[in-house]
Amino acid sequence: MVDSPTLADLAADPHPHLARLRGEGPVVWLDALGGWVVTRRETAVDVMRDAETFTVDDPRFTTAQVVGPSMLSLDGAEHARHREPFVEPFKPRAVRAAFAESIEREAARLLDGLAPRGRGELRRGFAGPLAAVVMADVLGLADVPVADVLGWYDEIVRAVDRLTHGEDAGAEGPAAYAALRDAVAATLRAERAESLLVSAAGRLGLPEIASNAAVLLFGGIETTEGMIANALFHLLSEPALAAGVREEPGLLDGAVEESLRLEPGAAVVDRYATRDVELAGARIRAGDLVTVSLAGANRDPEVFDDPDRFDPRRANARLHLAFAYGPHYCLGAHLARLEAVIALRACFERLPGLRLDADRPPSGPRGLVFRKPSALDVRWDT
Repeated sequence: MVDSPTLADLAADPHPHLARLRGEGPVVWLDALGGWVVTRRETAVDVMRDAETFTVDDPRFTTAQVVGPSMLSLDGAEHARHREPFVEPFKPRAVRAAFAESIEREAARLLDGLAPRGRGELRRGFAGPLAAVVMADVLGLADVPVADVLGWYDEIVRAVDRLTHGEDAGAEGPAAYAALRDAVAATLRAERAESLLVSAAGRLGLPEIASNAAVLLFGGIETTEGMIANALFHLLSEPALAAGVREEPGLLDGAVEESLRLEPGAAVVDRYATRDVELAGARIRAGDLVTVSLAGANRDPEVFDDPDRFDPRRANARLHLAFAYGPHYCLGAHLARLEAVIALRACFERLPGLRLDADRPPSGPRGLVFRKPSALDVRWDT
């Protein structure tokens, strides 16, 4: 038996622990989680595509405890009913046609405000606001300040994280969700034709629209902020890599995929066994928690050679599972990819000599569920 890592170990740097767990077997009981952890890609795919055996529809599902039932926490026909009204705008062609120009404008506006300073913090100073503006635009939220959107998102994330650590959610997350629900209701009353929320109103009620708006905001901001911050961290940590993407901007697509593989913004997804079942040699009991480690699957050495190395030219990087798999594959994956590539390109074009701030060196990504640097302090030439 390997030493069992604690939740603190997994939040700080899960990768060596996951590698040891993977060496013991594809599915291992982990006391700290009170459930099974899946660390191999093939087994992770098996779990995520079998919603009948491994469901999200369980009272223990943390996000649902904060925002109520949504496409994230339902399976089967109810999952399809909640998800279907939001699908069309997130298809690849629709995303690029509708949002590429506005993402480029907003990225340029944010960076033009930072550029004269010569130094700044790019996670909450750039990546977070960009993601919040884009998601508010996607949903068609009426007249909601970006600061409010980011504040709601922060509190909802904190509440989910507390629940994951076995703590009480606190009052702030539910209060933030209540404020978001009020904003959704105001948007529906305004009947803005271009609002995705308004278009969903014919098929879903207000509580359902609000809960799905919450998870779309939650995922759209968290995933994209983490993608941008993590990719910048990886590239700037090795000056040769940063120089490479400056000289060959076409590498940015590969750099984003490789960053998603090496450090997915969401490290785990939880499922609950609906029946007794054997999974890769492990005897799972009905009701058991089965945590799929996306971070572990993405470094499976049977799929990815030299899996701990960041390689923007890796040919099979897109086999990563950062956006999950199966019926709960991330609805906004194409939008998040588009935002990340545009954001990185804008950073390297508008911030010459972009580099990590030696006076404030950032820590690497941290977090049990959501992983990104706490801050990304950088400098550039003016």
